[in-house]
Amino acid sequence: MNATQAAFPLKTKRRHLKELKTFEDVIAEGRALVDCAVQSIDFRERDFDWSAISLHNVVFLGCRFSDEDEDKVRRAGGVLYPPFEGIPYNPYRKTLYDWRELAAPSATDPTTSTDLAIYRHFSRTRHNPDINEALAQRVHDHAADDALRDLLEFDDEGMTKKKCVGFMGGHGAPRSSVFYRKAAIAAKRLTERGFYAVSGGGPGVMEAANLGAYLAGKPDDVLFDAIDYMKTSDVWKDDGYIQRSIDVVEKHDGADSLAVPTWFYGHEPSNVFATSVAKYFSNSIREDTLLAIALYGVVYAPGSAGTTQEIFQDAAQNHYGTFGYYSPMAFLGVERYEIETMIYPLLRQLSYGKPYHDLLFVSDDPEAIADFIEKTEPIKKGAS
Repeated sequence: MNATQAAFPLKTKRRHLKELKTFEDVIAEGRALVDCAVQSIDFRERDFDWSAISLHNVVFLGCRFSDEDEDKVRRAGGVLYPPFEGIPYNPYRKTLYDWRELAAPSATDPTTSTDLAIYRHFSRTRHNPDINEALAQRVHDHAADDALRDLLEFDDEGMTKKKCVGFMGGHGAPRSSVFYRKAAIAAKRLTERGFYAVSGGGPGVMEAANLGAYLAGKPDDVLFDAIDYMKTSDVWKDDGYIQRSIDVVEKHDGADSLAVPTWFYGHEPSNVFATSVAKYFSNSIREDTLLAIALYGVVYAPGSAGTTQEIFQDAAQNHYGTFGYYSPMAFLGVERYEIETMIYPLLRQLSYGKPYHDLLFVSDDPEAIADFIEKTEPIKKGAS
């Protein structure tokens, strides 16, 4: 432990303060703020003697001050990144979203949801944002990264405390389809065995995974009844699609899972079954992040070009041990992956002689998929 850490024995090594009370505790206890980051705190109702506080290299991200205090903070050495104005989202947010926040009426347009208001705002400049908008989006996505690290609790070697398993597959899979049900069963089984389901947060297979995780611990008939109830609005463009999901959420308490959607595909609704939502503007960062955190494996149900891209992106991460671990890849659909696309035999050839060769599996049975993930540990890069 170095001198700075000894002076600042907080939970995170990044010395990142996000709550006013934590900031007040640090000041009251006389602990140093050196190299600290203070995020999205409103100081306008508090009276600090800023001239008596050492603010060398202290960064204030989106904090609010009175005009007088802002000047004092600058003079004391604080570095201020001011709030962005005139946009329907907070780039400096402290936490991940949940579906209720995204579904709530927008502060800028109460006739629509926050989620849709942000998507419409993003769509106006998505191909050519000005510098203010581009910076706001990048800051927002960094805040999502940071909140995600807090949620998953990474250690110093890059492994997460939560045993994340990703679920990929077709966004257009109807609720009545066989692989929607199979993906939900696999996610339910894995959640019941202590894993943490992660999806892309949209409809189709992504919704099935979060639904299965949400209903973990309940009899399977509860899951099947929920699917039967929801499939009367079978695909996301059908009337009542979201409301039927909300009805299920309101009927049952559920287990935790994660969704990682993007406003790049914001025309599709985010599903409501994930208890934490890491929503990004950048789809490329979002996809890479989703695969990178799924260190305990990824389950691939049938999908089209997007799913195929994710398979080979995951394979590349595994091939080179990009994130320090080789992780299981489980393919739910023998005909799709062995015959129609031949992706599975191709990966068996590509992986020959590599540590992840024995981490590949294909089956039509969601129970077998869950068993494989449970018994197949990720391999640390460099381990003998």
